[in-house]
Amino acid sequence: MTVLLAFTAAALFGIGTWLLLQRRLTRIIIGLGLISHGTNILLLTSGGRGGIPPLVGRGEAADFSDPLPQALALTAIVITFGVTAFLLAMAYRSWQLTHDDLVADDVEDRLVATRGRANRDLTDAQLADLEHAADSADDDDVDDIESDPTLERDDDVDDIESDPTSERQPDDRGET
Repeated sequence: MTVLLAFTAAALFGIGTWLLLQRRLTRIIIGLGLISHGTNILLLTSGGRGGIPPLVGRGEAADFSDPLPQALALTAIVITFGVTAFLLAMAYRSWQLTHDDLVADDVEDRLVATRGRANRDLTDAQLADLEHAADSADDDDVDDIESDPTLERDDDVDDIESDPTSERQPDDRGET
């Protein structure tokens, strides 16, 4: 029976993790619920066999059930309830604003991702202009930022990162 519960917990963890990696809030909420159920099963299984309630003066200490897994499972239920309520509120607000529960890409994340491949000839003023454009951009303007000709891909960076035997030389700014 314990092995069956361990496989059930593993399946709930796996499916829940897969759902958490999706971009829709409803799938994220369901994935969180599955992971929570897997956690509760794992905690209660780790408590071992049941026994009599752990009250002083009611029996031998060896006959008592372990109260720690029960307390941890109750704590996990309360935390999951709070996080689920927060995610449901976020999903409702997202539905009100966009009529969709899809989590959009963040403009700042894309800018940080492209900054590592940015052309090294950019001045600080040009980088500041790009950051200002990202701060004031809508989600529809993300494609404009990505297609900016000043953010050309630097193939030398990829060559250095892909070759573990090569040693990086410091550039003109003193960075390694």
